[in-house]
Amino acid sequence: MSAKSKRKSTRPSRGQAGAGSRRVTLAQVAEAAGVSRSAASFVMTGRTDQRISEETQARVRSAAATLGYRPDVTSQILRTGQSGTIALVSEFVASTPYANRIIGAALDQARKHDTVMFIAETLGEKDTEERLLHNLLDRRVDGFVYASMFTQNVTIPDVLRGVPLVLLNCCASDDRVPMVIPDEVGAGRTAAQALLRHGHRDRIHYIGGPTSDFRGGPEWGGRVGTAVLDRLAGVKEELAHANLRLAGISETDNWEPRNGREAVANLLAHGTRPTALICANDRLAFGAYQALAAAGLRIPEDVSIVSFDHSDLAGWLQPSLNSIALPHEEMGALAVDLLMSEKPRTGKHAIRMTLHQGNSISTPHPS
Repeated sequence: MSAKSKRKSTRPSRGQAGAGSRRVTLAQVAEAAGVSRSAASFVMTGRTDQRISEETQARVRSAAATLGYRPDVTSQILRTGQSGTIALVSEFVASTPYANRIIGAALDQARKHDTVMFIAETLGEKDTEERLLHNLLDRRVDGFVYASMFTQNVTIPDVLRGVPLVLLNCCASDDRVPMVIPDEVGAGRTAAQALLRHGHRDRIHYIGGPTSDFRGGPEWGGRVGTAVLDRLAGVKEELAHANLRLAGISETDNWEPRNGREAVANLLAHGTRPTALICANDRLAFGAYQALAAAGLRIPEDVSIVSFDHSDLAGWLQPSLNSIALPHEEMGALAVDLLMSEKPRTGKHAIRMTLHQGNSISTPHPS
């Protein structure tokens, strides 16, 4: 006897099923409300082309709630062409520390639209991605949020051409598609402004600039993120407005603490004494803290530091790090809103990144 035949069935027979196990029908709702089935259908589907009093509508909705009526999804799709579901498809975003806030906000926003959102992760494998996308399309999802772990330029999969689509944390050449990204250039300007307000001028160094062959480590998926270039571009723009320029850029092939520690130690070993460091992310800043401490320099009395991402590290470091936050919640919520919007809002939607105040910036000592 197979395992399947050995398993004791707990499903009641057709004659044994209780009322609670049967799906409530629209006819039952109509009977309970004392209206025709067609009138109940008009109310439950939101039809406004029929003259049904508000009192009758309220009675139908009350009966539906009391009975636990749920519309038949298959019938709904046939009638409206809408399934009430969307999908967020990503490469690695669902398994990264930064993902919870993006996905949580997107899920919350989907619920506000009375929409179910599927989460699918491709692991960066194109074959897996294609299978998942086809699978979701077969399930008649109404649209897609196509997300990336880090801000980058992407090629929209062919299968998503012509399908309601919003890009999240990535961009494509087709500006007819809504794209939700962090304003990395604006964040660079904010970082420079934070130092300029404290009187820093001629000894500001940038840690984590891109090399000509920057590809990133495993967490980058071997691809170049646009944040690498945009943060630095914003810093340069803001300094240029003040007729200033960076005293130097320490290029790194990754953004880990080791890279920040080595870059700053190398500066100091060659006799360079910055008054301020702008680090491309908090992990580099962590390494910078280590190198400065090893050299007997204090933060912020001797060297000020400002960074990007506002990760947990920013609060753990002592003194706490001034860091510009990625707007994960705002991005996730806006992506769903754009997808659900009846009026298309195409092109890039850059979300402002906010500086979180720490204690790592002060006025520089006179030379």
